Amino acid sequence: MTLSFLKWLKFNFTNTQTRLLLILTVVVFMIIIAVGMTTYYSSKSVLQQELSEPQHQMLRISMNDIDEVIRESDQIAVKIALNSNVYRFLTNEVQGSYRNITELVQFLETLISSTSFIKSAYIFDMNRESIVAFPQGYSSSKVNFPDSDWVSVADELEDRPMLVKQREISTSSGASMPQITLYRKIMIAGELKGIIAVNFKTEKMFEHMLLSSVSDLDSHRFILDTNNQPLYDLGNYAVGEEAVSHVLTQLDGEKLGEFKHEGKLLLASQTISPYTGWRYLSVISQDSLLANAQKIRNIVFIVSLLALVAGAVTITVYNAAAFRPVRRMRQLLSGYDQERIHPEQIDLEKITGQLLTDHAQQAINLRQTLPEASSKFLTDIYNGHMTGSREISEKWCRYFKDWSDEPLSIAMLSIDNYKAWCERFTKSDHSLLKFAIGNIIAELLSGQWRVLSADLGRDRMLVMLQPIHSGGSKSVATAIRETIGMIPRLLKFQVSSGVSGGHDGFMRLQRAMHEAESALDYRFYLGYERVISFEEISGLQPTENTLEELEFMTQLTETVEAGRGEEALRTFDKIVGRMTHEQWHPSSALAFLEAVAATLERIRLKRETEGCGLEMVDMQTMHLEAVCEVLRSQIEGLAEWFGSLMLSKDFILCQQMIAFMNNHLEDPVSIQEIAEHAGIGSSLASQLFKQEMGDTIHGYFTKLRMERACELLLDTDYRISEIATMVGYQHENSFIRVYRKYKDITPGKYREVMRSRRGVLRES
Repeated sequence: MTLSFLKWLKFNFTNTQTRLLLILTVVVFMIIIAVGMTTYYSSKSVLQQELSEPQHQMLRISMNDIDEVIRESDQIAVKIALNSNVYRFLTNEVQGSYRNITELVQFLETLISSTSFIKSAYIFDMNRESIVAFPQGYSSSKVNFPDSDWVSVADELEDRPMLVKQREISTSSGASMPQITLYRKIMIAGELKGIIAVNFKTEKMFEHMLLSSVSDLDSHRFILDTNNQPLYDLGNYAVGEEAVSHVLTQLDGEKLGEFKHEGKLLLASQTISPYTGWRYLSVISQDSLLANAQKIRNIVFIVSLLALVAGAVTITVYNAAAFRPVRRMRQLLSGYDQERIHPEQIDLEKITGQLLTDHAQQAINLRQTLPEASSKFLTDIYNGHMTGSREISEKWCRYFKDWSDEPLSIAMLSIDNYKAWCERFTKSDHSLLKFAIGNIIAELLSGQWRVLSADLGRDRMLVMLQPIHSGGSKSVATAIRETIGMIPRLLKFQVSSGVSGGHDGFMRLQRAMHEAESALDYRFYLGYERVISFEEISGLQPTENTLEELEFMTQLTETVEAGRGEEALRTFDKIVGRMTHEQWHPSSALAFLEAVAATLERIRLKRETEGCGLEMVDMQTMHLEAVCEVLRSQIEGLAEWFGSLMLSKDFILCQQMIAFMNNHLEDPVSIQEIAEHAGIGSSLASQLFKQEMGDTIHGYFTKLRMERACELLLDTDYRISEIATMVGYQHENSFIRVYRKYKDITPGKYREVMRSRRGVLRES
């Protein structure tokens, strides 16, 4: 577009008349715009000067009046502090003398009645935490006083004798309302003995706030505390807290500034009280003041635009004849994309050049997008999104025109120990590293193989191979083995691969993918950086897992919780040895080890430590020895912890309570009943249980119930309401709410997900 515009300018500037007219039009346009904008901004500056000074003066008047109210209130607080009855109230050993309290309340009443802006006054004894107030009277403890949340203000006073701030107080209806209060310290013999709190009548205090003297202006005025929180506001123009914060940021300590809010131009001025530190802010809309100036500016702008349009129309009419041959050529080339043939092109050579350039660009775009479309084709087949033979055939013919009828093979690549790989490399590098794997494979196999790779997410990559020449000397497994041997040297991590057999025709691609994935599963036994062909494992007859899983889990739980770590490890090593000897199918072995990890996680809930964090998706990329090493470490650590508690009497009492809980999961048992079963009081039971088990009795009981609910959801077909009753909940909604709090999932969703997962494992 920029190039075409430059060509148009070049053509027009070659003609003297057109060049003169164009230059004259632009100059007139710029002059009119400059005059209009200068007039507008000059008027605006004068109006701002005239408006800002009165507004600033009104702010200072309001500030001085309010500061005077606060000074007078502070003097009253000083009088209170110096009163002899206050001295006796704070220093007498026996506090609460009727005469002293009566005289003190009468004194406060006299002082408060003499002013119209004080609502109440409090005197707080720091040592005995008693309060004398008017009109509330005497309270021997702050706990019994209805408004005592402010007494911690002593920390804020620090070296200051007086402080004024806003706080929230509760009304009789239970709602909260703002209250501005003056605080002053009472010092006796250099020691802080008490605090005086003087509560203001907000409306009386701020009645000196003045609106803009120009009645037809939209304005708003604010008083902000030292933290820029609003104390009071007044005006007829709504300005939110976000807009106020924006104003203060733009002013940045300056007295005057302007900004835009909701499409309106506003003028802001501020002043800060040297006595209280409060900020007085005025915001005024300038739209009504600048209406006439804006109208003049708009008229000038419209006139300049009309001048520019007139010049453009003249140039267009003049050049119409010059472009008549080009329009004729466009009609002759109407079979092409007319949107890309612009009228500013002045001869056939340029039009033809544009067409050739467009054609070349489209060819480049097609070559760039073809690999992405081909990879998506493989991904869709792998995920089962493309099953129709007609659709597969059409896309194969479109994307793989250069491929022959030679057999197709699939290599399923997977990053070894994917969890450790993710911890080693940042997430932003994952896609880059997998892209590098694809490039290495394509580079090393080019010349002998046609190669296409597709990223399947997480640890997996799929590679489709076809020999370029029939009867090649290398097998697919050998070629992949040589290739992935380069990856650790170049990228510093290991990759394993499962390789399918050769299949004739693209309609058998899904079967080839399944073969490669099945071969890759045997990395679990064979180790890392291995290339496993389907031919190697197709003759294996894996033994079905006949172990009673529940019996083993029960034995493992008992030995770990009994602190018998060596016995637990022997039990675990025995079953792992059997697994290796009998060559269980990898999916069955992984499912069993995941169940072991889940059992250890449930045991871990009895102590506040980190779990092993192993899940099925993590184990699938790990070698059997690596998985067993993590699980052995977890078994040893848990058994050691439980063993250290076996000699503790408190731990034995806790175990008795846990046994009682397990036997009464369906009953509405109270903490007192659990404690009575252990022969101790409920208070002591709660203390010991928290100390030994790291959780409250109620929290631990709830966890046991949720674990039992998980078992019932997975292993039975009871309704949710029935399971709720079986774990001690009378109402289904209460059970669902607690279950979701502990498990981050609803019971119904947990049953659906876990059963679906178990079904997939059985099918594999």
